[in-house]
Amino acid sequence: MKGILKIYHPEETLKYNIKSTYCKAVYSNKQHFLEVEIITDDSLDHVDDDSLHYNFPQLSMNVFDYPIESAEIAGQKFEINDSEDETYTNVDLFDDEDAYLYNSELSFDTNAEGELQLFWQGNIDDFYTGSDQPIPFKLKCNFKEDQINIEEE
Repeated sequence: MKGILKIYHPEETLKYNIKSTYCKAVYSNKQHFLEVEIITDDSLDHVDDDSLHYNFPQLSMNVFDYPIESAEIAGQKFEINDSEDETYTNVDLFDDEDAYLYNSELSFDTNAEGELQLFWQGNIDDFYTGSDQPIPFKLKCNFKEDQINIEEE
């Protein structure tokens, strides 16, 4: 498991296991930009049958084209607040519903094994019940490379 996402809905805390992660500082036109993609696992083995979670088994959260000072992101903290003119975050619910992220705070550091990890907190639209109040979330994940085992026949 690459990490966990918790969405603190008033009725229940929704927990998503992270399936895949991607993070890179991209250099383009003399400027560095942050790109992050977090995709959750669609498994519902850990979820009760009557959970709100069943309606949205998987989601993807992204940061794209966010200008940063340098390519070194370990030890950095970024506060991302999208506006009507500039959007740097996106969430995909893998259905027809729309949701937006607010007040994103991303903190990068390295763990004991020297792997980059991310703590991301903020607010997300309440796409479960459609309430006008965004609900808080917290995400913790690492960017450890997957080990692909190829068996010889």
